[in-house]
Amino acid sequence: MSVRRLEHIPGFNIDRVAAAAGDDPDVLRMENLDTDIPPPAAAMDATRAAIGDDDANSWLPFTGRADLKEAVAAYIERRGGPRYDGRREIVITSGEGDAMLDALFCLTNPGDEVILTDPTYAGMLNRVRLVGAVPRLVPLRVTDGEWRLDVDSLRVAATARTRVVFLNNASFPSGWVASDEELDAVASICRERDMWLLYWGGFEGVLFDGRSIRHPAALPGMRDRTVTVGAPSFEQRMIAWRVGWVVAPGELVNDVSRVQIYNGLVASGFAQIGTRVALGVPDEDLAAANAQWQRRRDETLRQLDGLPVVRPAGAWSLLLDVAALGLDCTEVSRRLLAQKVAATPMRGWGGEIADRHVRFVFSNEPLDRLAMLGDRVRRALAAADTGR
Repeated sequence: MSVRRLEHIPGFNIDRVAAAAGDDPDVLRMENLDTDIPPPAAAMDATRAAIGDDDANSWLPFTGRADLKEAVAAYIERRGGPRYDGRREIVITSGEGDAMLDALFCLTNPGDEVILTDPTYAGMLNRVRLVGAVPRLVPLRVTDGEWRLDVDSLRVAATARTRVVFLNNASFPSGWVASDEELDAVASICRERDMWLLYWGGFEGVLFDGRSIRHPAALPGMRDRTVTVGAPSFEQRMIAWRVGWVVAPGELVNDVSRVQIYNGLVASGFAQIGTRVALGVPDEDLAAANAQWQRRRDETLRQLDGLPVVRPAGAWSLLLDVAALGLDCTEVSRRLLAQKVAATPMRGWGGEIADRHVRFVFSNEPLDRLAMLGDRVRRALAAADTGR
């Protein structure tokens, strides 16, 4: 018997590419959103010290440690976001995935519409489907060499059934970073149509070329209609800690708390302690990581110069438009692997725009290995061209 809620939810593709790559050390691992830059040392030390403490090995408190909630609130405010009451407006989750699903269950009813970009993170798109809501895609388009949100299409996409605009910023897989004008347009539509903004800020500080953070909840009238999802997975490089949070303003926190108790229940106590320490690490830690990721981005762009790639303004990946070369993204991914490059096809990561692309994650390979990328990609494209 097939379950209808899963009918339109495909697999991820990433794990299939990773499995095919195996353990071959010669393969450039650009398929998964990993990084080899280590987490903050203080966070690792705090996590190790907490392992074995009875207080860090408990089901309680169900919705997260109070000290971590306060640290999240302070972290957001320090970056220009509004002030939240950590104990009363923040729920700690077992990673950003739990947090997204918790929020969507509380913001939508089955059949409601949720606006996302095309392309977007497949985990966002398919969690919308899991809760029974309906995705409506708004295109990102290339303008002057960068991704830009089609604001006119955004306005058309908002209907009487639309309840949520769901964005991540900086966005992946594209590397789009919303401009002030784009954020203002999103906020204006949410206010005019009485919609929620569900904002995943996991990469909000992973910005390149001198860009600065702008938290959408700080915009006029947006504090109490923005639900923020966060985690230490990217900026703090704490992927395996599996801690996240939902900032749920006002009475909404009660609904999110109920869903989290029956969904994720409780995040690891010692991981929460490590995360609390990580959120207090000086800004220089992220600045150093960003400088390294920007160098890797620049080398990846240099390697792919002359091919239809779009310069990412933030996050860890960029997209190659293989359809512009007359090729299919799944076939190109297969050909790339034959040339020892693991890269994920973007089929299922949005609509027709996502489907044109293959994604390269540049955050997990050092510069000397990225220097091998260009020749391998061109061999793969040539092989696809000739049908070999």
